[in-house]
Amino acid sequence: MAQFTTEVFQNEFLPDGGTDVHAIVRVTCSGAGETRMGGGGEAAEILIVDTSGSMGANGIAQGRYAATVALNEITDGTWFAVIAGNHVGTLVYPGYGMTQMVRMDARTRQEAAAAVQMFRADGGTAMGTWLTKAKEVFLSVPQVIQRHAILLTDGTNEHETPDQLTWAIQGATGFFQCDVRGLGDRWQIDEARRIASALLGTVDLIPSPERMADEFEKLIRASMARGVASVDVRVWAPQGAQVLFVKQVAPNLEDITAKRSQVNPLTAAFPTGAWADETRDYHVAVRLPAKSIGQEQLASRVQIVVRDEVQTQALVKATWSNDDSLTTRIDDQVARYTGQAELAAAIQDGLAAKAAGDDAGATRKLGRAVQIATATGDEEMTSRLKKVVEIDDAEAGTVRLRKSVEKLDEMALDTASTKTRRIKK
Repeated sequence: MAQFTTEVFQNEFLPDGGTDVHAIVRVTCSGAGETRMGGGGEAAEILIVDTSGSMGANGIAQGRYAATVALNEITDGTWFAVIAGNHVGTLVYPGYGMTQMVRMDARTRQEAAAAVQMFRADGGTAMGTWLTKAKEVFLSVPQVIQRHAILLTDGTNEHETPDQLTWAIQGATGFFQCDVRGLGDRWQIDEARRIASALLGTVDLIPSPERMADEFEKLIRASMARGVASVDVRVWAPQGAQVLFVKQVAPNLEDITAKRSQVNPLTAAFPTGAWADETRDYHVAVRLPAKSIGQEQLASRVQIVVRDEVQTQALVKATWSNDDSLTTRIDDQVARYTGQAELAAAIQDGLAAKAAGDDAGATRKLGRAVQIATATGDEEMTSRLKKVVEIDDAEAGTVRLRKSVEKLDEMALDTASTKTRRIKK
């Protein structure tokens, strides 16, 4: 049986007239590998591999190999399928016009490995059709709650309208999770991030075809370790209060505020997908009506819920004080994640400005990113930033755009911006 525990990091003291309470709620799951809560212990996995013409001979060859490696990592008994994606989504296995998923065993693994050898580079890119086909295939096993897909693309979504992709994303949202990986430097991070964000997944860069197999292996292993099918963070706030936002801040930055559903007038639920043995941190912000000095109030009750059963809860508190030594403190964890969120925004905004030809805006934003990374001791991000800008004064954020920058270095910086890291300070 999986077990959940919570910790709260906050400064509960508000000044006279203060209204906003910020807390980091750390949620840890253990024992997930010993049970699959929900779906009767069943899970379903789909591999979606780009087979458009831009993949070329080497990309397709490495895609066949990566898919085979992934198939070897899917545990026996798991429902699975393979989709080839170009301007349409084609069910490669099981094939012959079928939509029914099959269970993984020695025979189906061998058949699927043979089927992916038929991948051919041809056609365009229409990722909405891939997502729609994946949902159709997942629907063939309605009893399964834990549904996950890997989507690999090497290009932009050129062969369908933006609205068609939006409709496909909306149709898949809340139905299955999807990790998106982009190969090389011709895909659009914002496009992939939109899919991954809506489908509670991650987005990352695979620099070369030879790296696909390692990434597929890692993603499938992580998926197979998730033994808790669907977890919600429920946030209760008192009458008259407002939940400003709920954001996952570790291991990745993801604003889940817009994914809320109302449980009752005072409680909202925020989906977080399937869990393995892991720890995630959430930044919860609540605005309260101001109270008198010395008064105390429960600002929020944060519950971890699996299939409508509360597993654990954390209490976020508020106390109004006129002691400046108490009210001016900022909790270290709140400060850390607020800084990393600002860092991510500065990087993404700076790269967007650079792409738009706004060198002044790009210099200002990326300079701020260097300043934050330096102040927090984030050496990894500072190293990535150095590939895009020349740093004159790191503490002041004084930088110059490099005249020649590899596109892959910019993309690596962008995709890394939403991954939170342990820092020195």
